[in-house]
Amino acid sequence: MLTLDELRTGIENGSIDTVVTAFTDMQGRLVGKREHGRYFLEETAEHGLEGCNYLLALDMDMDPQAGYAMASWERGYGDFHLLPDLATLRRVPWLEGTALVLCDVAWEDGSPVVASPRQVLRTQVERVRAAGLEPMFASELEFYLLKESYAEANAKHYRDLTPSVPYILDYHVLATTYDEPLLRQIRNGMVAAGIPIESSKGEAWPGQQEVNFRYSDALTTADRHVVYKNGAKEIAHLNGCSITFMAKPDHTWIGNSCHLHASLWRDGENAFAGESELFRQFLAGWIACARELALFLAPNINSYKRFAAGSWAPTTLAWGHDNRTCGFRIVGHGRGQRVETRIPGGDVNPYLAFAALIAAGLYGIEKGLELPPPLEGNAYESDAERFPATLREAVDALERGTVARAALGDDVVDHYLNYGRTEQRLFDEAVTCYERERLFERG
Repeated sequence: MLTLDELRTGIENGSIDTVVTAFTDMQGRLVGKREHGRYFLEETAEHGLEGCNYLLALDMDMDPQAGYAMASWERGYGDFHLLPDLATLRRVPWLEGTALVLCDVAWEDGSPVVASPRQVLRTQVERVRAAGLEPMFASELEFYLLKESYAEANAKHYRDLTPSVPYILDYHVLATTYDEPLLRQIRNGMVAAGIPIESSKGEAWPGQQEVNFRYSDALTTADRHVVYKNGAKEIAHLNGCSITFMAKPDHTWIGNSCHLHASLWRDGENAFAGESELFRQFLAGWIACARELALFLAPNINSYKRFAAGSWAPTTLAWGHDNRTCGFRIVGHGRGQRVETRIPGGDVNPYLAFAALIAAGLYGIEKGLELPPPLEGNAYESDAERFPATLREAVDALERGTVARAALGDDVVDHYLNYGRTEQRLFDEAVTCYERERLFERG
């Protein structure tokens, strides 16, 4: 990490000349500007910068969409005020002469844009802290490493791509050695960028990898998550290959998961230790609210293609002790006791997912919910309640629910309902390869 004085020294001696000023959009991508270092020091560090408010009203193709209260043609698509959070200032060692700072999104009067993902999480963290607790999170992101560059993958319409290793490499040391030159760059680059890496390992399908970093408070982990995800893609690009975190890149492949681990701490100690009453109520809240909050855990049409029996992605809201067939898995002991949800995929926006999980856990605590018995055996074949199977089902659950509005607020819920409806509409309007291959000749 960098202090402002260290950045100033780097700019004066020429080792840093560019500062990326960015925030996270609805899709979890970094968006923003590259500023000359001297301009950042003279102006932006103290006063912030401007960015068009359509950045929180775009689809994945960066096309402005209707239905958002904060940004529209009728409102003239004005500006946000972006406020650098200097605690996030860091070097980007894989890009020459570059530093990065994450920004909070505000209106011109300085009030927060409540539906901006980082602010959605900040609000929920403040709710937990008001109860004397600190939410701690970790995220485990899986990805596919492919031999084609992003340009080559695009030219092939992202079909028939070549995994870096042609066979399953889960925990396989020899196979991951073949990818080690790139993985080493990612691990060391992230450490140099202030993201403490634990390990990397092969995953459950050809070319699939996972790099894990240490847990921290919810906001710090979400910040690290988005910097890591963007940086891993940049490092792959610089090496002439590509990485995808897409939840289900191909219907014949295992999906990319993003397992999320959470616990609540009080006075420097894990309040979940020993499966405390707090732990049981918090987990009961996750189970009770997961369907209503599904859009924040699985935000895209493709997200729901992961959920299939025997796929390592859960289909139920069952919980169990170290049971990977369940949607919620209890792992660790003592200070390490925590809940893992295996529901999100690699496409998740961590700020929104963490916020939703905190809101659900607080609901369980406030209502004193009782935790049902743990599931033993195969959750895929159980009669446990199912997670939504489609985006349409998730949008419907959020529309009909009341927990999200009470916890997140109408502005946030309405904003992301419009996002979900828009994603569904755009997909419904598209003609897919599946349709052409089945119907062009034979239909």
